[in-house]
Amino acid sequence: MSFKYTPATLKKLEELFEEARYILRFEKGHFNSGYCVLEEKRVVVINKFFNVEGRINALVEILQNLTINEDELSGEMLKWYRQMKGQPDFGKEATVQTQIDL
Repeated sequence: MSFKYTPATLKKLEELFEEARYILRFEKGHFNSGYCVLEEKRVVVINKFFNVEGRINALVEILQNLTINEDELSGEMLKWYRQMKGQPDFGKEATVQTQIDL
């Protein structure tokens, strides 16, 4: 999925993590990958020195590795989450969206 690296996209990703009941923190640290995930506590820590593009890339990478309970997401966020994971939206025609609707 391709999308624009804008502050609006970052905000939408932050909202997705919030709906999934994950706490996002932007702090300094010595992370080899630029982020740290505490799965048991549902906390994601991202290097605060990343620019918008770096933060979006880190969140997308984390999203690919997490198992998120889809029942916790609202309808729009669920659709967007499935597009991010590369899953078709069940019950609808599978289409590829080239930009994120904000």
